[in-house]
Amino acid sequence: MQKIINVLAVASFAVSSAIAASGVYVYVNRDSIIDGIKSQVMGGFGGAALGGGALTGDVGLPLDKQPQSAVAVPSGGLGVSQF
Repeated sequence: MQKIINVLAVASFAVSSAIAASGVYVYVNRDSIIDGIKSQVMGGFGGAALGGGALTGDVGLPLDKQPQSAVAVPSGGLGVSQF
């Protein structure tokens, strides 16, 4: 029973040490981490603004070649149309 408790104590120490070490790493390198995230975010928006992505307004359907409805649909009550 004592061996199991010792193993759990060593495992707990290892996990606590890993958490503390990762906290120190993030604290020391926080400026480079922030700069990396900023460049990734701005790179994503920059690519969309320069002609790529879904923010360009091109959805692939030409407006002048859409089929016209041959059926006349009466407007709804009180002058409100259904389209």
